[in-house]
Amino acid sequence: MVHKEYNSNRYSQLTEINKDNVKNLKVAFTTALGGVPGAGNNSTGNLQGTPLVNNGFMYVVDGWGTVYKIDVRDGKKGRIVWVMDPGVNKADVWINSNRGVALYKNFVISVTGPGQVIWTNADTGEQIQSVQVDDPKNGYALTAPPLVIGNKLIVGGSGGDQGARDHITALDADTGKQLWRTYSVPAPGEPGSETWGGENNAWMHGGGAFWVTGSYDPETKLTIWGSGQPVPMFDPEYRPGDNLFTNSTLALDTDTGKMKWYFQYTPGDFMDFDEVGSKLLINKKVDGEDRKLMSYFGRNGFHYVQDRTNGQFIKASQYVQNLTWTDGIDPKTGKPLEYDANKKLQTYKVGAPSRREQGAIVTCPHIQGGVNMFPTSYSPKTGLSYGAGLEGCVKVSTDQKRSDGKIAFNGGSYVDEGKLGGSLTAIDPASGEKTGQHMFEYPVYSGVVSTAGGLVFTATLDGTVTAHDDKTLETLWSFNVGSGIAAPPMTYAVDGKQYLAIMVGHGRIPKARLSTHPELEDLQTTSMVYVFSL
Repeated sequence: MVHKEYNSNRYSQLTEINKDNVKNLKVAFTTALGGVPGAGNNSTGNLQGTPLVNNGFMYVVDGWGTVYKIDVRDGKKGRIVWVMDPGVNKADVWINSNRGVALYKNFVISVTGPGQVIWTNADTGEQIQSVQVDDPKNGYALTAPPLVIGNKLIVGGSGGDQGARDHITALDADTGKQLWRTYSVPAPGEPGSETWGGENNAWMHGGGAFWVTGSYDPETKLTIWGSGQPVPMFDPEYRPGDNLFTNSTLALDTDTGKMKWYFQYTPGDFMDFDEVGSKLLINKKVDGEDRKLMSYFGRNGFHYVQDRTNGQFIKASQYVQNLTWTDGIDPKTGKPLEYDANKKLQTYKVGAPSRREQGAIVTCPHIQGGVNMFPTSYSPKTGLSYGAGLEGCVKVSTDQKRSDGKIAFNGGSYVDEGKLGGSLTAIDPASGEKTGQHMFEYPVYSGVVSTAGGLVFTATLDGTVTAHDDKTLETLWSFNVGSGIAAPPMTYAVDGKQYLAIMVGHGRIPKARLSTHPELEDLQTTSMVYVFSL
């Protein structure tokens, strides 16, 4: 599965590549993926997926949901065995995001931007069946691979930025039949609906997207997912209230879809702090007591430690260098210190009672984070959680209407404020304290994987793959591939030999972050898989 295990830890037990020899890592082979001649900025790149490897065969997906099976058994080349093209409109920029596939029985399960789940025969590449989960005309999209739990596929919907009312849907993994559906934005009369005020029926296109595959706790039978921002994202006056259950972690019963607990991080958000990122499920002692924890790097710049059985807030700590939107997190409630439950419109530290009247504001971290949808990792070897992301600020403006007078689902616009960098952070979830941080010149849009070899791998937006000591975060190895990276690294073994794999080719949103680095203005994108070995 895309996070390797249900706990989303992205930890590899492989040790052949380790602190002592990682300096000898070299390119083993590369494999080119297809592009679209004449498609302009969408012709290549925007690769965000995690490769999966099973019995010497690698499965990857590009931004349009095209799946590739690659034979990686000999370790010297990657031969494409088959390509499954779902036939989506490759000129549509809004559906050009895809973060991986799932393996079930002899099927490769993939999704498409326009909202399909597809079963492909793993041997032949033949499409066996597909299910249209929801209508893309309503803004609905799929970007995250399903989570396979027994005979269920748990599918998190996306498209909030285009005005979808998002949901998590369970499908029968064999037939595709819908088993249950739970919305992140409640309808009138449902619990939480009172937090969507105003006269605009904002709940109908309220967002709350799920961009990243959730976690699963077999002991409690809860699947745990992060939801995105409310829509319009920069215009809270369109949707006064806390806007449940956006910007939240949701824990659902896998049999019924019933919400067992939730926790909202930034109520009434106007800074686009989606909280869709990976939820690390960890067993640790806290103050001498055995606890079932969830470790989470929030997009809003704080790392949270919670009890994963009931969502109870335990601790939060700032992990980004520069954070201006709040003075901190209340140690009792886990809410921002400025949060006022009696207010329909939150202001926090940087806002005003009317964002429409206030005009542009500068806030840190950037609306992209912090850690955005980039996967995080936990190493049982060190007892540390690792997250990598952006360092910087943004200027946000509110504009409630488009030029044609229709609803602006963004509710405004943003521009980068100053130069953007990146960081890799290590946090002890038992104490909630930051134990180390490595700063990068360029933003990280990749993600991390940690290994029993004492390493943490990530990659920066200029195309540099790096290996770090899992305790000190010292850089032990790096290699620049010559094109931007916005996909997570992973590591696998064939016949006992360990490899490191990563997809190369940035998209339009990561490319925009490079505008603060003029020296990278002409960095070209591509569509490649790079594989390294000793």
